[in-house]
Amino acid sequence: MKTEIAGITRANEGIQGISWSILGQTYVPKNVTEHSFSWHATLPPETFVPPHIHPDQDEYLYILEGQLDFLLDSAEMQASPGDLVRLPMGKPHGIFNKSGRTAKTLFWVSPTRRLYDLFWAIHNMKEQKPDAVVALAAEHNIHFLPPPPGA
Repeated sequence: MKTEIAGITRANEGIQGISWSILGQTYVPKNVTEHSFSWHATLPPETFVPPHIHPDQDEYLYILEGQLDFLLDSAEMQASPGDLVRLPMGKPHGIFNKSGRTAKTLFWVSPTRRLYDLFWAIHNMKEQKPDAVVALAAEHNIHFLPPPPGA
């Protein structure tokens, strides 16, 4: 785990120059300690993060650009620039870009747990096949939910 160092992580840069490709989205880590982990995400149109649960992390998104749709504990919601989305630990949630435009957001989780390691592992996969990503996520205590009937 990284140690907090005073400083600035510049716009369009990740810590140590890191940029991950995660299921068609670009994640750029901004800061990581054992207490919290933040990253900038670029979500092209029609990309999504399937419904899943973080049993031991709170997750937040601050919408910077574009519009995102959410499934939060079975309720559908929408967020636009300036909105803060709160995804409490243990509550199922999914994130969808149905807007037809690129969306950008600042994500963070607290505490970090193994999410930083999971993103590295997904980024380093030869092929990011859904079944393999779901299994890898479960090993890092992030649990994807089965698709709804008929999906």
